[in-house]
Amino acid sequence: MVFGDFGSGEVLLSMMWFFLFVIWFWLLIAIFGDIFRSRDMSGWGKAAWSIFVIALPFIGIFTYLIARGHKMTDHAIEDAQLQEEYFNARVKGAVGGGASGADELATLASLKEQGVIDDAEFQKMKAKVLA
Repeated sequence: MVFGDFGSGEVLLSMMWFFLFVIWFWLLIAIFGDIFRSRDMSGWGKAAWSIFVIALPFIGIFTYLIARGHKMTDHAIEDAQLQEEYFNARVKGAVGGGASGADELATLASLKEQGVIDDAEFQKMKAKVLA
């Protein structure tokens, strides 16, 4: 076939097949990612799903999407929440524990009212918090 014989219909068909391959490959990666991060599936279940998706790719992918598609969303939400919690904990650790000055002052005032610390200690700790 000469390059001039390659019409616009063939180009469109080639692009469609290319994008279908990219979508199929993306689904394969997404499904394997979900299989291996799934906490509610045993090792044998993960192995069985992996073999099924590898041995019968199209049927395996569509079966997984039908059988466990709703779990994929749940796993993605759980992972996003865990990442956000981890990030917030790291930021609070870097900033200094996460307690605000007002919270620390309220705690100091309550300790003073309970008689745990005296007025001199309260003033000293208050100056430290405000600094």
